[in-house]
Amino acid sequence: MPPNQAPDRGLDLDVLAPEALDRLDKGVIGLDSAGTVVVFSEGASALSGLSRESVLGRNYFREVMPGTNVPSFRGRFLAGSRRGALDESFDYVFGRLPQPLRARVHMRHGTASETGPVTWLTIDPIESLGAGLSREAVMAAIGRRARAEPVDASHCEREPIHIPGSIQPNAVMFAADAETLQVLAYSANVGEIVDPSDPPLAGRPLGEVLPGDFVDAIRARLAAGTLGDGHSVRRRLTLTGRSASYYAVAHAHAGRVIVELELEPDSDDDFPTASQVDTELAVGRLREAGTLVEAARIAALEIRALTGFEAVLVYRFDTDWNGEAVAEDKVPGWSRSLLGLRFPASDIPAQARALYTRAKNRFVIDRDSVPVGLVAAPGAGNGPIDLTFAQHRTLSPIHLEYQRNLGVNGSMSISIMVEDRLWGLMIGHHRRPHYVTPETRSAATVLTDAFAMRVQEIESRRLWAERQAHLDVEGRLVRGLTRSDDFVAALTAGNATLLDLFSATGAGIVAGERVTLIGRAPPADMVARIGGWLREKLPAGETQYSSNSFTAEYLEAAPYREIASGLLAAFVDESRENLLLWFRPEVPSTVTWGGDPRKPVLAGSGPVALLPRRSFERWVEERTGFAAAWAEWQVQLAGSLAEAVEGVVLRQRRKIDELTSLLAEKERLLEQKDLLTREIDHRVKNSLQIVSAFLQMQRRQIADAEARQAFADTSARVMSVARVHDSLYQAERFDEVDLGQTIENLCNDLAGLAGEGHAVDLSAEPGLMVPYRKAVALSLIATELVTNAFKYAANPTGGGRVEVSVSASGPGEVQLRVCDDGAGLPDDWAEPKTRGKGTGLGMKLIRAMLDQINARLDVANNPGACFTITA
Repeated sequence: MPPNQAPDRGLDLDVLAPEALDRLDKGVIGLDSAGTVVVFSEGASALSGLSRESVLGRNYFREVMPGTNVPSFRGRFLAGSRRGALDESFDYVFGRLPQPLRARVHMRHGTASETGPVTWLTIDPIESLGAGLSREAVMAAIGRRARAEPVDASHCEREPIHIPGSIQPNAVMFAADAETLQVLAYSANVGEIVDPSDPPLAGRPLGEVLPGDFVDAIRARLAAGTLGDGHSVRRRLTLTGRSASYYAVAHAHAGRVIVELELEPDSDDDFPTASQVDTELAVGRLREAGTLVEAARIAALEIRALTGFEAVLVYRFDTDWNGEAVAEDKVPGWSRSLLGLRFPASDIPAQARALYTRAKNRFVIDRDSVPVGLVAAPGAGNGPIDLTFAQHRTLSPIHLEYQRNLGVNGSMSISIMVEDRLWGLMIGHHRRPHYVTPETRSAATVLTDAFAMRVQEIESRRLWAERQAHLDVEGRLVRGLTRSDDFVAALTAGNATLLDLFSATGAGIVAGERVTLIGRAPPADMVARIGGWLREKLPAGETQYSSNSFTAEYLEAAPYREIASGLLAAFVDESRENLLLWFRPEVPSTVTWGGDPRKPVLAGSGPVALLPRRSFERWVEERTGFAAAWAEWQVQLAGSLAEAVEGVVLRQRRKIDELTSLLAEKERLLEQKDLLTREIDHRVKNSLQIVSAFLQMQRRQIADAEARQAFADTSARVMSVARVHDSLYQAERFDEVDLGQTIENLCNDLAGLAGEGHAVDLSAEPGLMVPYRKAVALSLIATELVTNAFKYAANPTGGGRVEVSVSASGPGEVQLRVCDDGAGLPDDWAEPKTRGKGTGLGMKLIRAMLDQINARLDVANNPGACFTITA
C-alpha cells in the first residue's frame, strides 16, 4: 500500500459509537492535542496487551508506548498538529507488545468531541514478528537454567559484536564498495526512503540513491584519506520526493563505505535538543572543578541535563579492568543507586572494551526494539559487514539482557579516553525507551571529551607533584651516593633514605650476604630468602618486581602479611647480588560489588551459550592480604635508582671519590660567583638609577629646550641599562634576562617620564630569556624608539599611545616591535634634513646596537610608524 493511502478510507471514526469501534478488526486509539489517550478500543487492547482502564488519561507516547516517542511516530503527530492537517499512513514495528508486531499505522485528525480535538490512530496488523533469536533464545535459556552455575566468562570475549548483521530500527543504512561506491548491502527497511526493487538497489551507484553533493563529499574525503576509522562526513539531507529532512553520517572501514540516515525532528521544539550555549556552559563548569570527584559529579549532572536520561554514571576502570561507579546523577525515585559499587571485568569483556576504545559512543533508544537486518547484494563478498564504527549498530543480545537485569531500557555509553587509553565510560540509563536527538548526542560526546581532558589535567598535576617530590628524594640519594664509599649507608642512614620513597613503611638492601633494614620489615633472614625467591622467579634480563599481594604469591612470607603485603624490588646488577626492597603494609578493606563478582555469567542452553548475571544487589567482600598498589612510575623510578647504584657506586666508586671533592669545591665557587654577580648587578642598577636621577634633577634646572631634551634622552638611556641589571639581579640565572619583563618595566618608566597623556600598550611573551648583551642592546633600542614616538608622533593635544610587543620569532630569535599612532614617517625619513630638530644621535645609537647584536630593522607605516627589530 502506498505510504499516504489510508487503510481505513471511508470509515468515519468520529461518528462510530464505542461499541462499534470495539468491533473493528484493528486497534483504534484517540488522542487529545497533548497526546493523552481518550479512546482505546478492544482491538487496541488486544494488540498491546494493555487494558483500557490502564491507559485512559495517560500520554500515549511517553507512558503507554514510549517506543513511539521518536521522530518517525510522535514527530508526525506533532508536525501534523502544527500544520492543522494530518492524514498519513506508514508502517511501524512495535517492539514491546505481547509479541513484536509490524503494523500499518494511520494517523489523522478527527472532528472536535466534547473533550476537544481528537487525533485518531488506527493500527492494522501486518505480521507478528519474533523479537529475534537474541531475545527469545535468551529468555528461553533463562527459564531452563534458573539455577545455572557460573561458567567461563572468556566465552563472552569471543562474541562477534562488531558484525551483528543488523541495525536499530530508527535508521536506514547503505554499505557501498569504497572504490566504486556501488551499493553492496542495505538495511531491510530501506523502502522508507527508496524503492529497493525498481530498479534493483544492489549494485546501483550510491550517487543514484543519495544527493550528488553528499556523495561527492564522500568521494573527496576517500581520495584525501580522511574518512577512515573514527572520521566521518555528516550532512542534513532532503531526499528526492520526500519533504522530511534526514541526518546522514558516512564513514569508511574495512573496504566499505557505511552511510546511516536518520529522520530528523520536523522542529527543534519537538524533542529536547542541546544548544551550543548549553554545551559551552557545561564545559565551563567542568573547567572549574578542582578534583577528580568534583569533575565526575559535574559531568554526570551536566550530561543528564543535556540528554534527559533518568540516571547518568561516570564509570571508571581500574588496572585489572574492574569497574566502579565514581559519580552518579539520577532522578528522584530511581530504583537503584550504583554509586560506589564495583563491577568485575567480565561485565564489560575485552572485545567490548576494544570496541569502546575505537568507537566512542553508542545510544540505544529501545532495548526491546526489533533489529533491522542487513540485506547483502549478490556477490558482495568480504563476509559480514563490519559495523565497528556504525552509530546504529545493534547491541549484543547478552548486553541487552544485562540491561534487562538492571531494569534499563534506553541507554547511552560514551568512551572516556585519557591519553589514548580507555579510562572509563559515561553511561546513561532510562527505564523506558528514550530518544536523544543527533545534536544532543554530539553535545554529550563533546562534553565527555571535555571531562576526559579535565581528568588528564587533574591527574597529570597530581602525578607531576608526586613524581617531583620523589625525584627530589632520589636526587638527594644519588648525590649522597656520589659522596660515600658505602652505598648501603648512603641509602639507609642519611638525611634521605629509601624509606622516603613510594610511601613505603619498610625498606631494605641485600648486598651479598649482608641484609640492612629500616622501618617495619620482615626479619633479615626472611628478607634474604625473599631475595633468593626473586632470583628464581624473575626470568633472565628482568630486574624489577612489584606486587600488592606479595604474601599470597610467596607463601613463606605470609606470617608477615600485616607489614609486607606489598613488595617493590629492583636488582642492582646482572649478578643479582645486590637488591633494593620496599615494603607496604596490608590495608584491610571492604569492597562493595554490584552483585557477586565470582558469578559474572551463567551457562545458557540452545543457541545462547551464556547469560549475564541477574543480581546487582550489594555484595560486600572483606579483602585482606592486599596493600596499596604500586604505580608504574614508581616501579620505573626504583629501577632508575638501582641503575644509579650500579653505575655510579659499584662500577665508578673510585672515580667518583676523586671527583666528589672537586665537584663540591666547584659548587662552592659557583655559588660564590653567583652571589658576587648578583651583588654587582644590584649595585650597578642602584648606581645607574642614581645617575639617572641626577640627570633628571639637572634637566629641571636648564632653560634651553634642546638641552633639557638631551638630558631627558640620556636619563632614559641610563635607565634602560639599569632595568637590564635589575632583571639580572632577580633572575634565576645570572647570564640571562627575561626580556618581556625588562621591556615592560622600561616602558612603564618611559611613560612616566613622558608625562600625562602618554601610554604604552605592551604585549610580551612570558619567560622569553635572552643573553645579557642582547637584552642591553634591545632595551636601548626600545628606549630610543619609544621616546621618539612620544616626541614626534604625539597627537595635537600632546598625548600619544605606543604599542610595543616582544615575542619569539624562531629558534634563538626574538622580535621587538614598536608602533605609534602618529601620522607615520616620510619616505626620506632617514635623511638628516627630515629629522626635525633632532641631532640624529638616537638613530646612530640604534644602528650601532643593531650591528652589535647582528639584528635586522624593518620600518613601515601602518599607518603610524612601525619599527620591527629581529635579533
